[in-house]
Amino acid sequence: MPRIRTIAVFPTMFTLANLACGFFAIVVAARVVAPTEASDKTPATASINISDLANDLRQFDRSDPTQNILLSSWLIFVAMVFDALDGRVARIARQTSDFGAELDSLCDLVSFGVAPAFLMVKMCPVFTYEHRNVVWIIAATFTMCAALRLARFNVEEDDNDDHQWFSGLPTPAGAAAIAGFALLFYKVRSAPEQRQMVDEFVQLGLPLFVVVLSLLMVSRIPYPHPVNQFIRGQRSFGHLVAIIFASIPVLVVPGYSLPMLAAVYVLAPPVVFFWQRIQQRRTKHEPIF
Repeated sequence: MPRIRTIAVFPTMFTLANLACGFFAIVVAARVVAPTEASDKTPATASINISDLANDLRQFDRSDPTQNILLSSWLIFVAMVFDALDGRVARIARQTSDFGAELDSLCDLVSFGVAPAFLMVKMCPVFTYEHRNVVWIIAATFTMCAALRLARFNVEEDDNDDHQWFSGLPTPAGAAAIAGFALLFYKVRSAPEQRQMVDEFVQLGLPLFVVVLSLLMVSRIPYPHPVNQFIRGQRSFGHLVAIIFASIPVLVVPGYSLPMLAAVYVLAPPVVFFWQRIQQRRTKHEPIF
């Protein structure tokens, strides 16, 4: 077996930064103590303002479960940024290699497989308290499906592919859906009149949503590549203006816009896929006159 003699340092640093963000996302989420009695089954009310992240970090309280979960979710999003940059940097510098591809998948498994699954467990204290085995099985299933998805991508990746579509939900998108759920949950929950309703919705809905995400990752449903289809290459002037205006909500109200974008990206392709299948079956069985 030949030994590795040189490694592309700059792209590898981005990949390892992705891993570091995923690791610390787990560490921060682990600070949320599991409930031991009925009075502990609801997280504390959000006192953190997502729109002012720099100020939030200066006032960070390690004992506050709300702030820990919020920081964990933001670390997953930062890991996504590093994951998107490492490949671009490697291609620009012409330093792509099998070593970089394998390292990227290993880091993705931690940041987008283990970290969001663990975050989901910490977000559902009631479900965890009442169905302890079930919630950990769901979390483990998500992690295993993420590993299968990454391994399949490595085996099936073709250098001649135009990379316009993914086969199955990409693992970063699945992680973004869970992290975005955390942002939206604690943003909406900060209003006292909505607290109980939001709590009940999350406790019942999030574990089921994670099961759906697991199935979509190992499915063959085509998902568009956001960068290659909407940003990369030559586009019209109107397309550029649309991207600029679409970016404004992400910058102004990330606590609402990021979860909505993640949910649309996750759920829209399956709806289109099954609708096309239904239309094809209808067309196939229509009588010809």
